[in-house]
Amino acid sequence: MTFRRISLIAAAALVFSALAVGVARAQDGRTISDFSLKSPSNATVTLSSYAKNKAVVVVFVNPNCAFSKLYQSRLNALNAAYSGRGVQFLFINTPINLEATADAADTEKMKVKTTGADDYPYLTDESQKVSALLGATKTPEAVVLEPSGTGFVVRYKGAIDDNAQVEAYAKDKYLAQALDNVLAGRPVGTTERRAAGCLIKKP
Repeated sequence: MTFRRISLIAAAALVFSALAVGVARAQDGRTISDFSLKSPSNATVTLSSYAKNKAVVVVFVNPNCAFSKLYQSRLNALNAAYSGRGVQFLFINTPINLEATADAADTEKMKVKTTGADDYPYLTDESQKVSALLGATKTPEAVVLEPSGTGFVVRYKGAIDDNAQVEAYAKDKYLAQALDNVLAGRPVGTTERRAAGCLIKKP
């Protein structure tokens, strides 16, 4: 293979890599214009009403999902820690598919381990448009949105941390790290982490 051909192949590889990175950034930084949810009192809650916040965290949960129960105290703590820093948490009660849920064996194992007070009010997404819009597939799963001039930019989506079963063993706290970076004006870094949990039921 000649040097010129190697150079052309290398140049092509660089171009394709740049395009791939550009596409990934476009997907990770996509903008959400608005959506609406129902509060426990049947009032309408819109995403756009939080445009003055520094960030909005949408968390998909289900009170019957063992994984959601395991994260109750952690989510309560995160809500308490960041609400005073301009972050709004929205907890959506999302239907799950118990018959075909992911990590079903782990769910059975964890039934006796669930702890934590459920202090947050659940919002409802009647047609499940929000979970589809944000690409959520599990409960619990979190999406960090940052207000921008044209709406809200998706900064992070996925797992809350790296250990669903034992809070004390969690080393990488993905959601907290993403929020700290957004609040500091830094790039989030990793924009998506696979969440362990119960599969969201398709409408």
